[in-house]
Amino acid sequence: MHATRSPLLVIYTGGTLGMVETPRGLFPGGNFESRLRDALNRLPPARRASLPDFDFIAMPSPIDSSSATPADWQALAALIDDHQQAYSGIIILHGTDTLSWTASSLAFQLQGIDKAVVVTGAMHPLEAEGSDAIANVEGALRFAAQPELQEVALYFAGRLLRGVRARKWQTQAKDAFISPNYPLLGELVDGAPVLYPGRGLADHQRGAQRFELTDYRVLGPSPVVRITLWPGMTARQLGAVLLDDTVSGALLEVWGGGNIADDPALVEVLAQARGEGKLVAAISQCPQGRIEIGTYAAGQGLMDAEVLSGDDMTPEAAMTKLIHLLAQPLSDAERRRHFLTSLIGER
Repeated sequence: MHATRSPLLVIYTGGTLGMVETPRGLFPGGNFESRLRDALNRLPPARRASLPDFDFIAMPSPIDSSSATPADWQALAALIDDHQQAYSGIIILHGTDTLSWTASSLAFQLQGIDKAVVVTGAMHPLEAEGSDAIANVEGALRFAAQPELQEVALYFAGRLLRGVRARKWQTQAKDAFISPNYPLLGELVDGAPVLYPGRGLADHQRGAQRFELTDYRVLGPSPVVRITLWPGMTARQLGAVLLDDTVSGALLEVWGGGNIADDPALVEVLAQARGEGKLVAAISQCPQGRIEIGTYAAGQGLMDAEVLSGDDMTPEAAMTKLIHLLAQPLSDAERRRHFLTSLIGER
């Protein structure tokens, strides 16, 4: 493989793509770098020759992504920061279960990055028959080498999505990820990476690099809760989660365009949380579209309790943004203002 620019860096964090079949089921396999390079060397000669060169780092303890925590996101962002100046782009190999969560968190931590950070994974192990792993890695390498791409993106099944706009939407299909409220950043067309004009952050947000590598550990293991409303939810049930002393913020998934039940007791719990300084935001349970709190009378309670509108953000983006803001030394007013502002194209 011959480099056309300075090398890329591949960071392996674990996930299905690195697993191997055992009598007891899929299990993390060793020597992943050599296995990956062997697989790439078996590509057709023209495709192999045009691949950018890359260095490889494995996280000290590869994990199943379903066990990932904010502390893992923080460690990964710090690792990227330690190495990114030496490389023209970064590829993160990651399990698919929380791939979009990691992509969203990295987007907030690496605000202003001047190169591509492309997160990818696979639905099947590298050596499995018909696996999507090598195709996803190849596509991620090709997009990470594009100097015009200057943000955290998620590549999967031929499509490039904004990382902070992506969601896993399928449990088995190879095209498992969608971007419900933002168009694709690009696609692989006849084996070549194509970035669509006017959609990338580099086209809209320019300025000095300003990473925000905040210490999430000060918040505890789970500082923000996610609460999906259901018919018949009581104020006591809401309060049991929202008013817990370890909770600093909450994401409410409400009805339609921004509605809750007409129950003063529910609003009272939300107001109490606000009075305790908790950062509470709301998005719709509908995967597409945005909320507009107050359009319907049923949403007035959210306004009264000063719940923040999450607009059209994904749950992953809203949760990781709340965590990111809570970990920073900001006033309550600043946190609220930043949440309502599009920082990296998340809303």
